[in-house]
Amino acid sequence: MRAVFATDLSDAIEAAISSRTCLECLGRYGIDEIDLITVTSPNVTTGLPGNDLGKQTKRGMARQKAKFEDEGFTVETHVMRGTPHRRINGLADRVDADLIVVGSRGKSPLRERFIGGTARNVARTAVRPLLVQRIVEDDADHEVANEHLFERILYATDFSENAEHAFDQFRHLQTPTQEAMLVHVAPPQRRADADRIDDARGQLDELAAELDAMGIDVQTSVREGEAVDEILAAEAEFDPTTILLGSRGRSPMRRLLLGSVSEAVTARADSNVLLVPPTRVR
Repeated sequence: MRAVFATDLSDAIEAAISSRTCLECLGRYGIDEIDLITVTSPNVTTGLPGNDLGKQTKRGMARQKAKFEDEGFTVETHVMRGTPHRRINGLADRVDADLIVVGSRGKSPLRERFIGGTARNVARTAVRPLLVQRIVEDDADHEVANEHLFERILYATDFSENAEHAFDQFRHLQTPTQEAMLVHVAPPQRRADADRIDDARGQLDELAAELDAMGIDVQTSVREGEAVDEILAAEAEFDPTTILLGSRGRSPMRRLLLGSVSEAVTARADSNVLLVPPTRVR
């Protein structure tokens, strides 16, 4: 399996690549080939006398490539100019990647601040599964929020076709995942519908049986309220390493946008987030 790994050569991404545990988790997911990509601004000219940006970029890419290779990955490097999310998604399509990995760090007063906006824009346009890896800053140093990327999975579902497609990721996750929580949030206006709640519990139990057969320890939760708030409350209770979500809403208008629930959870969660777009004909 192949992953496109986006880097801006910052200390934050260096922390992710330097974590042997994180790289081992990617291997247990099934990744054995890495396309390491960095995207520079089209307005920066690296060939001018006295401008060693190109040399610095090459050295940084070589250093990070070596870290992947030390863990047994086959690595190709790509230095491109242009708009980051377009180049990242374009490369993922060209190499037929199974996964895209981007880093995110920090929270502004608006509760989100992705590196250069890249994670948000990749998420909104990606047609490949995307792992948004959380990186935290501690005393001007950086470290990954969860080294064991897929050890504990919180899977949120509305039982849509897209959510079912996201659940299929457990085919890759069954080796690294030890525990999972399956969550469905019933909208507030349906609180009185006991039959609907019972039906949701039954559907979660069916999904739990599939994971139990894979050797994953599973618990289920049907919650009532606003989807984003309840998913984040479940995160606080379960303390997952990654939240698994379908990345499009039900409305046809949202097929070109990141679903509002997925976007809000990705922005506000403390965990990594694995976003899975709808299937498409390749």
